[in-house]
Amino acid sequence: MKMLENKIALVTGAGRGIGAAIARAFARQGAFVFVTDIDLAAADEVALSIGAQAEALPLDVSEPEHWSGAEAVVRDRFGGLDILVNNAGITGFLETPGPHDPEHFDLASWRTVHAVNTDGVALGCKSAIALMKRRAAGSIINLSSRSGVVGIPAAAAYAASKAAILNHTRTVALYCAEQGYPIRCNAILPAAIMTPMWDAMLGTGAARDAAIAGVEAGIPLGRFGTADEVADAAVFLAGPTSSYMTGGDIHLDGGILAGAQARPERAEED
Repeated sequence: MKMLENKIALVTGAGRGIGAAIARAFARQGAFVFVTDIDLAAADEVALSIGAQAEALPLDVSEPEHWSGAEAVVRDRFGGLDILVNNAGITGFLETPGPHDPEHFDLASWRTVHAVNTDGVALGCKSAIALMKRRAAGSIINLSSRSGVVGIPAAAAYAASKAAILNHTRTVALYCAEQGYPIRCNAILPAAIMTPMWDAMLGTGAARDAAIAGVEAGIPLGRFGTADEVADAAVFLAGPTSSYMTGGDIHLDGGILAGAQARPERAEED
């Protein structure tokens, strides 16, 4: 038996990167997956690559009416939802003029980042609760980040939004438990995962190679992670083997948060 056999899942921001990897992993484990993205062409491409177990839907996660439309489709097709992955997110570097540091940040840019990352997750959780509370079991998985637990001077809005996601995950988990809903809510906190989101920061050519080497030098495992490794964690949180886990989080960072590079070491004696 596959881990997600006959489950109905919806993944946001699934047109590329981590979202696409999660959608494919869910389908391999037996789920039917709604592949959603603001870029419908990208979502269509992923859904077609999966086959009969997937369907693409346009979804701007920052817009309540888009969520209402997706909710109606899921309810009409399957009566409810078993798994939601709130993956869609932006740094703001490509999507807004910025700047993003805490001294000079542009308010419109700040609001755009939070509309997608913070509002999008809150709206997704709201729709998921409505679609899951009468199912046998439901799992909401929110994509936070290492940036949600450490300061990021050049990306203040992004860091703040990812911290909000982590806290909202715990709030949703407790609320559903208090209401007696069979819904768990957990977060994944990736860091240094090689996806298109890194392109704006890494550059091209020799500069890109140098930037990658610089980042990897600060990762205890010595390499970037992959989208498939994040997808494996999502499968675990979506399935029955994590049935006693709610309000929790999984760090996928190659050991970055395990300790600082500046650490005391005993000097060698002469």
